[in-house]
Amino acid sequence: MRVMIIGAAGMLGRKLAASLADDGSLGGRKIDSLILADVVKPNTVKFSGEVELLETDLSEPGKAEALVARRPDLIFHLAAIVSGEAEANFEKGYHVNLDGTRSLFEAIRKTAEMDSYTPKVVFTSSIVVYGEPLPECIDDDYVVAPLTSYGAQKAIGEILLADYSRRGFFDGIGIRLPTISIRPGKPNRAASGFFSSILREPLIGEPAILPVSDDVRHWFASPRAAVGFMLHAATLDTRALEARRTLTMPGVCATVGDQVDALRRAAGENATKLIRREYDPVIANIIAGWPRRFRAARAEQLGFKAEANFDEIIRVHLEDELAHVTSH
Repeated sequence: MRVMIIGAAGMLGRKLAASLADDGSLGGRKIDSLILADVVKPNTVKFSGEVELLETDLSEPGKAEALVARRPDLIFHLAAIVSGEAEANFEKGYHVNLDGTRSLFEAIRKTAEMDSYTPKVVFTSSIVVYGEPLPECIDDDYVVAPLTSYGAQKAIGEILLADYSRRGFFDGIGIRLPTISIRPGKPNRAASGFFSSILREPLIGEPAILPVSDDVRHWFASPRAAVGFMLHAATLDTRALEARRTLTMPGVCATVGDQVDALRRAAGENATKLIRREYDPVIANIIAGWPRRFRAARAEQLGFKAEANFDEIIRVHLEDELAHVTSH
């Protein structure tokens, strides 16, 4: 079994690669080869089988074909530029997030037509495919109508995934990820980045900026849960999806105030005092068009699981990222 991760140098890509390497199998099948690809060379992982590290840009001519030529049985497509950058740079957002995705799907189609190659494809989408008017709670039947370029690019990717799967070019499944918090490492250019920084930085005694009001409500899951979503999607029998190939993932509905309260319970009042409120109308305007709560019934019925509350999300972060600090 050959497994490819496109976007393997990103935070979730690294965690997914490490999980696959640690386990050595997926869905009862031994993994023989890991192919890790990104625009920057991914880090290697400790793995008993073959590991190939590729520095490549999926959106550039010929690159998708070169990746597919390796005939991976399973492809995790995580590669994208994030929401804030896609909004700031319209052309780059469509080139990377849409053209790159279509290039991959086309490369698989052309290969499939020649020699019956039909891999499984797990595509990471986002809850920002939804936009106003937003009900208090979005169910699985609500209309997709994004209000950002990033959301539009992901929505188009979902439609392509469904159509290429319908035509039998590959076996695709899309997962709409909640906002991932708490993201480890340095902040990225995602408009949602503050949802992590207002917890991540205070937990290590550093200040953080909060650009929106405390009553902003959103939908969250931890990096650990996100990796679990991807692994479960990879082993799921997609016949259960029928024509609707993309699922909204379960998560935790919480306000910024709920996050701050959970931080207080985990690290005390001094940690919350490190949060500095500096309103940013650009970020606030982007966030205002995002959904706040979901009823992810289809995904839950199919076995996808997330945390129950923000206290649990903080505990996961402490265990996965700060265990070496808290143990001293």
